Amino acid sequence: MTSIATITAPPRARKLVGAGRQWIGLLYVAPAIALVVVFFLIPLGMTAWMSLHNWPLMGEHSYVGLGNYVAILRDTRFWNALRFTAYYTVIVTIAIFMVAFPLALFVERPRPLTNLYRTMFFMPAVVGFASASLLWSWLLNVDSGLFSPAAYDLGLIDKKFNLLATFQPAFWSIIAMVVWKVAGFTMIILMAGLQSIPQDLQEAAVIDGAGPFARFRAITLPLMRRTLALALILSVAGSILAFDQFYIILRGGPRNQTLTAVYWIFNQSFVSFKLGYGAALSMVLLVVLVALSLVQLWLLRKPEGLD
Repeated sequence: MTSIATITAPPRARKLVGAGRQWIGLLYVAPAIALVVVFFLIPLGMTAWMSLHNWPLMGEHSYVGLGNYVAILRDTRFWNALRFTAYYTVIVTIAIFMVAFPLALFVERPRPLTNLYRTMFFMPAVVGFASASLLWSWLLNVDSGLFSPAAYDLGLIDKKFNLLATFQPAFWSIIAMVVWKVAGFTMIILMAGLQSIPQDLQEAAVIDGAGPFARFRAITLPLMRRTLALALILSVAGSILAFDQFYIILRGGPRNQTLTAVYWIFNQSFVSFKLGYGAALSMVLLVVLVALSLVQLWLLRKPEGLD
């Protein structure tokens, strides 16, 4: 609240007071700015600089200009990996929302054991992706795992079936693992959006005779645009950057059919030790991520006139 002394002070004094408050505000945000500069802007600049060089792990690096980016245009393995990443992103994002949205609707309102349900559904999200991948790698093991041996012991299949030997079972096994791991986190985001909708609107719609589907279409979805945008951007960005599950469980197999873009960047940077080329691939993937995020924000933008 502005004090009486500040109001009655000369204009020069008020300007000094305003400048002092601005500097105080900058001091409050300085740690966050420092973190962004040190852990994002500086590494980003170094990556962009490396992408313009032939940068081996050992020895001198040499400037090649846009040579690495020209090489990317001829890298069919990278484009295949990017195509598979896009396919995986679409499938897994749809699967996550198909599970997370009903869960959010189920745990939104208080009922008996609601807190227990919320905890159970969210619990897999606290497990790291590497740990979850190791767990599912054991569960999917054809001999010592759970799924195939259990199905065989129960007489559901005639012989043990290796879920990771061919593309389709392996791919859908990864989808199941990611949905199990991420759906609870997305559920919490969507639940927060549902709880922010004024209950008076829902009650007024019920009085007007609107059914559940009509209320969902006319009230819930429009008022959850920002929440949906956040959940969608997080899901898409995380899916495009997928690495752990494909590296730990599948190692890019079977027959290199599950190579993701990040997996190929890792391969070029830390297996082939072409760090400059890997940096160029990273910059291309960053551009793809930014472009997709902007498109999603535009598609889910707030309609004019909607408060």
